[in-house]
Amino acid sequence: MNINNRPFHIMTKPIGPICNLDCDYCFYLKKEKLFDHKEKKEFKISDEGLELFTQKYIEAHKDFNEVTFAWQGGEPTIMGLKFFKRAVELQKKYAFKGMKVQNAVQTNATLITDEMAIFFKENNFLVGVSIDGPEAIHNKYRKDKAGFGSFKDVITGLEILKKYSVDFNTLTVVQRDNSQHPKEVYEFLKSIGSTYLQFIPIVEWDNTTENGVSKRSVLPEDFAKFMNQIFDLWAIDDIGKIFINHFDMLLGIYVGYPASLCVNAKTCGTALAMEHNGALYSCDHFVDKKHYLGNIFTDNIKDLVFSPEQIKFGNDKYDTLPPKCLSCRYLPLCYGACPKDRLENGVNFLCQGYYKFYEHTEPYFAAMASALKNRTPVAEFRKFLKFRQKPDVQRNDPCPCLSGKKFKNCCGS
Repeated sequence: MNINNRPFHIMTKPIGPICNLDCDYCFYLKKEKLFDHKEKKEFKISDEGLELFTQKYIEAHKDFNEVTFAWQGGEPTIMGLKFFKRAVELQKKYAFKGMKVQNAVQTNATLITDEMAIFFKENNFLVGVSIDGPEAIHNKYRKDKAGFGSFKDVITGLEILKKYSVDFNTLTVVQRDNSQHPKEVYEFLKSIGSTYLQFIPIVEWDNTTENGVSKRSVLPEDFAKFMNQIFDLWAIDDIGKIFINHFDMLLGIYVGYPASLCVNAKTCGTALAMEHNGALYSCDHFVDKKHYLGNIFTDNIKDLVFSPEQIKFGNDKYDTLPPKCLSCRYLPLCYGACPKDRLENGVNFLCQGYYKFYEHTEPYFAAMASALKNRTPVAEFRKFLKFRQKPDVQRNDPCPCLSGKKFKNCCGS
C-alpha cells in the first residue's frame, strides 16, 4: 500500500479543551493555554471551518469509501444539537455515492437531552460514555466545576441514551483508586448495560513524588491485578456477550491480525487530533507546539498526515525502543505501549503491569485462537476455561473439552 494512502483517523475537538466538568486527572483542560483566546466562546469551531474540514476529510478518504467522524473534547455536547445536525448535513452534502459515513461522540453524558438522543439514534451515532465505576469510585476524580461528583448526572444522561436505544460503549480510566476494585467496577459496568468496555490506564508524570508519577496514576502491579481479575471474570461467563477493547485486540493478534489499538501497534501516527481552529497535532496525547503539523483549514490533509515529521513520529514508537523491550517475549503484543507513558530509559512505566497481564492471559488467548481456527463451540470452550482456572489444575492435566488432550498440547496453550 502507498505509504501516503493509508487509512487514518482524526479526533476532532469542535470546542477544543472546554468542558463542563473538572475531572482531577483530565490532561486536556490545560490545553487552553495553547490558544490566545480571551473568552470561552472563541473555542468553538466556525461553520466555515466545519464545512472545510468535512469536505477535506471526506475527500481524503474517497479511496476507502468509508469515513468516521470522531467528536471529542473537552466536552463536544456543549456544542448543542444544532452543531451535530449541521455536521450530518455537511457530511451528506460532500459524501461520495455509496460512501459509508459514521459518527462517534465521546462524552461525559451530563448534557445529553432527549432530543439529542433521538437524533443520535436516527443518525446511527456511536456514543462513548466516560464513567469510572459505581458512584463513590466515579466521584473520586470525576467532578464538576463546583467540586461535586458527576455520577448522578452521568447516569441520567446514560439512561436517556438507553431510553432511545442509542448505541453506546463505556470508557473507564484505570487509576490508583478504582484499580483496587476490579470486580466492583466490572460488575457495575455490566449492570448499567454496557456490552463494550474500554479501559485506559492513566499515568501522570510528577517529579516531586518517589516513583515519578502522581497519586492518581495507576501503578504497574495494580494495573496487572485489575486487568487480570477482569479477564478471569469475563472468561468464565461473558465471552461472546461482553466485548473489551484490550481482549478483542489481543485475540486478534493471536489469530494473526495486526493490533487494532494504536497503543499496541508497532508504529503509530495515524490517529491524529484536530483542534477547533483547524490546528492538527500528531496525537491526542501530544497536542503541543512540538507536535503541531499545520492547519487543516489551509493545508492539504494528506500532506500533513503523511509528512516526514509525522512519519518519523509514528516510526519512533518502535525505533526508539531499548534493548529490554526488543528482547521481550511479549514485544509483538505491545511494542512498548504508548510513548506518552515511557520513562527516560525508553521503558514504559506500566511495563511490568503489561508483562504480568500478558503472562496471565497468554494460555487463554492462545487457546481461544486455536478454538476459533478449529471452530470449537463456545460452550465447549468455556469448559476448558473453567477447568483451566481451578487452582489444582496442572498444565499436563487432560483437557475436558477438546479430545482429552493434555494442556501442554491443547488448544494452542
